[in-house]
Amino acid sequence: MAQPLPEEKERWEDPIVAEVRRVREELFAAAGYDLAEFCRRLREQQEREGHATVTRPPRRPEREPAGFAHRRPNKRIQPTAPKKRRG
Repeated sequence: MAQPLPEEKERWEDPIVAEVRRVREELFAAAGYDLAEFCRRLREQQEREGHATVTRPPRRPEREPAGFAHRRPNKRIQPTAPKKRRG
């Protein structure tokens, strides 16, 4: 297993990443850690700042074709059977 270099005793932290994580935590805390509320607040902010917002209706998953679940897998991806030894 690789050992850290002697001069790498303390873990380096990117200040920009730290700031992004701090702000993210503040925004989630303000929304009560509710994802729907968090998204609603972001959409409101986008509208206030004049950014275009796109909201699409939810889509239902497509139904699988009849008999789809009972199809055999492609033979190329099936495991090969061990070869019989000839005596």
